[in-house]
Amino acid sequence: MSGSNRLAGLKAKPKDTTAAEVRRVDEVGEARGFLDRTPRKKPGRKPSPRTYQLHPKVFPQVGEAIAAEAERLGITQGQLIENMWETYQRNS
Repeated sequence: MSGSNRLAGLKAKPKDTTAAEVRRVDEVGEARGFLDRTPRKKPGRKPSPRTYQLHPKVFPQVGEAIAAEAERLGITQGQLIENMWETYQRNS
């Protein structure tokens, strides 16, 4: 390295990590406007147990019929497909 490195003479020193010292440093930092940057909980809604996605290719009239029936029953298309699957399993 060249002689112009001003940080070359620095040595690492162990830091005091007692609970009291950490608390004191946190208080001094907060008093000077530094905020706690520890990770927070992930924002947003909790994930649904219904996470598997299907992307079936069906004829337009079949897709429209499924959408209309789900709307008529007041449930989602996924719930309608689950109900159809349960019926299929019971009858086979």
